[in-house]
Amino acid sequence: MTERDTRTETVAMLIQPGPNPEIVVNAVKAVFQNLVVIEEQPESKKRFITRRAKKLGWIRALGQLATMVVSKYGKRFTTARAAEILEEFGASTAMDSRIRRVAVPSANSPEFLEALNDIRPAALLLVSTRMLKAETLAAIACPVLNFHAGINPQYRGLQGGYWSRILSDEANFGATVHLVDAGVDTGSVLYQQRMKPSKRDTMHTYPALQTAASTSIILDALHDAVTGNLKPLKIAAPSRQWYHPPIWTWLWNGVTRGIW
Repeated sequence: MTERDTRTETVAMLIQPGPNPEIVVNAVKAVFQNLVVIEEQPESKKRFITRRAKKLGWIRALGQLATMVVSKYGKRFTTARAAEILEEFGASTAMDSRIRRVAVPSANSPEFLEALNDIRPAALLLVSTRMLKAETLAAIACPVLNFHAGINPQYRGLQGGYWSRILSDEANFGATVHLVDAGVDTGSVLYQQRMKPSKRDTMHTYPALQTAASTSIILDALHDAVTGNLKPLKIAAPSRQWYHPPIWTWLWNGVTRGIW
């Protein structure tokens, strides 16, 4: 990350608690001193899987749930690589107690809009949150940006880094900052950052790498937003939404190709 002057504009971040969002929180706080973090409660796994099953069917949804469970417990075996990533990019997952934080039930709750009305940010950045409903977006006066761990529009949705490797498309292993609309990562692209994963990286560490390596473009996008200088890119590429791999797909590619 290049040196930047600190700014006095108030910006807000909407996150779900976790180490990767805190990487972004700490990077943004270093430049935007009047940062306010809004934390929403995670969606229950039952509701998440029920909604996914309605879209993809129960077999595939339960296969994805199995991968999510394995991924959660598998992270304990990748702590050394995760620490290397933080050191390489000068990133931190520590929670800064000096940052004002506001808890809300959901990104689409009245409490969230009430918090925004109180904060009155010059820009809002989303990291690892629910999708905002169209009516929620319509009620927000400032620019709304999203950090996505994947290259859009080719790898919208979930696990963009993993799927780029599965498709032998590591040239598009990276992350995107984009404007938010009512679709799944379909808003206009503002910045993209590509990086090369290590042979030691897996689905457990891809998001940390994508996040830590992309703080510079996040700050660039926020600077553009608060100064009224947003310049969406024109990208001609196929668009596709991705999901967690079901457990059988993840295991097959891990065993036969070494992509975990």
